[in-house]
Amino acid sequence: MDIVVRAGDSLWSYSQLFTIRLQLIKDSNRELQSDRLSVGQRIRIPGFVPQNYRIKSGDSLWRISEHYKIPIDAIMLANPGLIPTQLQIGQTIHVPLRVTWRIVQGKQPYDYSQMMTDLRQLRTVYPFLRVPSIGRSVLGKEIPEVTIGNGMKRVHYNGSFHANEWITTPVIMTFLNDYVLSLINLQPIRGLSTYRLYKENFLSIVPMVNPDGVNLVLNGPPADEPWKSKVVELNKGSEDFSGWKANIRGVDLNDQFPAKWEEERADNPKEPGPRDYGGERPLSEPEAIRMAELTRRRDFSRVLAFHTQGKVIYWGFENLEPPESEILAKEFGRASGYEPVQTIESYAGYKDWFIQDWRRPGFTIELGSGTNPLPITQFDEIYQEALGIFLAGLYM
Repeated sequence: MDIVVRAGDSLWSYSQLFTIRLQLIKDSNRELQSDRLSVGQRIRIPGFVPQNYRIKSGDSLWRISEHYKIPIDAIMLANPGLIPTQLQIGQTIHVPLRVTWRIVQGKQPYDYSQMMTDLRQLRTVYPFLRVPSIGRSVLGKEIPEVTIGNGMKRVHYNGSFHANEWITTPVIMTFLNDYVLSLINLQPIRGLSTYRLYKENFLSIVPMVNPDGVNLVLNGPPADEPWKSKVVELNKGSEDFSGWKANIRGVDLNDQFPAKWEEERADNPKEPGPRDYGGERPLSEPEAIRMAELTRRRDFSRVLAFHTQGKVIYWGFENLEPPESEILAKEFGRASGYEPVQTIESYAGYKDWFIQDWRRPGFTIELGSGTNPLPITQFDEIYQEALGIFLAGLYM
């Protein structure tokens, strides 16, 4: 919600008036010099939206303030030029409404369009979020990254490397929504102060690494040729893409990283298809390239890649992981009920490459159990299991 600066205002006075942490207001207005506000400047107040209210007979700002549990001065800020003694019946004013509900409704088929709509709304209501693009998919879709927090520990979460594991995206998006709700409303999650997490961590999230693939699984083949015919051909003539893991070119993005890539390729398909084809070389696909570039640029302290299924936490690669990886994996297991497993005979994954090149903790989290794509009816259970991992990844 935007307000207009008056004489004598400060970001501190806004934080007191709206009961919001000062740092969240500063981070929502990064382009401003917070100690040099000018009368008439517009300031973004995170976590509030303006609700239209039509004045009725007998109304006063005091009555409206009492009804909405919002200070009169906050109403004045949302209505520049409003004269409290001259309210007119039928006049419409804006009442600042604190957002206490989720924008993200994750328990539904969750395609790229839904994610982008939710990200735009989250960015509008919580402008301390930053949502840069890390690049584009094969079909030209922007791949957004969400960043939140200013801390020294640089943590990364991602989902939907595999197309038919798309449920990982709404799980991650729901956590993001709950995180910002907790920050604004000063309410802990499972007893943890999220403002402490905000101060200590810089959290990077890529909620959908493979947007073309997710749309293929959920919405069917693209309307445009040659892609429409090509993907059906790669899928052996079937328009049922529920078994599709790859990107739109039939390359498995989690077999694309230079961490024993040759060994992984030796046992996997040699041609594009629904799953397990690692490409003709490591990092041939734009989505994998962009993830590698992001990881190098951000220099993450730890990474968590969310997949489905199996209720397993994989935490090692070729014994290159640091000792803290096992400690973290056990805590993730305690928080979720999942089984920590050091390694399996599988290579060329994102967390494998991260462990190999950085010698830092990297994890593949296999959410839920069953056959991919997991049914959306599992969403609530999966989210509660994953929530402990999300929090521990920032807290530990």
